[in-house]
Amino acid sequence: MKQMEFVEKIKFDFNGLVPAIVQDVETREVLMLAYMNKESLLKTIETGKTWFYSRSRKKLWNKGETSGNFQEIVDMYYDCDGDSILIKVKQKGVACHTGRYSCFYNKILETSALSNKDNIDKFVNYLYKLIEYRKNNPKEGSYTSYLFEKGLDKILKKIGEETSEVIIGAKNKSKEEVIYEISDLVYHILVLMVEMGVTVDDIKTELHKRHK
Repeated sequence: MKQMEFVEKIKFDFNGLVPAIVQDVETREVLMLAYMNKESLLKTIETGKTWFYSRSRKKLWNKGETSGNFQEIVDMYYDCDGDSILIKVKQKGVACHTGRYSCFYNKILETSALSNKDNIDKFVNYLYKLIEYRKNNPKEGSYTSYLFEKGLDKILKKIGEETSEVIIGAKNKSKEEVIYEISDLVYHILVLMVEMGVTVDDIKTELHKRHK
């Protein structure tokens, strides 16, 4: 479908706007909801990054223009009625101006253990992005910021220490200790990955190649 044909399918409201839901393509977490007019929708398609219309400022805005937290478009859809848009993105940094990864962090209801499992499944991606954000936005008193400030040697030293702690926990035949120490090790490995520019997808791809 041609771009203009796509836009013509959208039912803008009486203010010329349509709600756009932004979702992380990797974790499937809903990141934010904003509004688009025809111009911002076309700029989004043209640039491959999200553009919205600010109802308060009455102007277009490019997500990440001031924060650096750009959203790279992967897929775009409109719903069956043509009155809302779903945008799947690769999020750089965090989506929310509060520093949270998603704007939807105020929990109202959680009804099942399954939702907890789903959260755990995507938590590694979330943690990676949070660590990446802290590297790009240092915060006083943050342990993650401290590691990046000290540099690669400090990060490697911590990985060595945590690896030793995992070995000790295993030799002690303590499942609880091993869980705790492996969690520490995974965190520090994620810090190293961010420092070296290695993504979670890079590791998944390598593991997949080995599996084949």
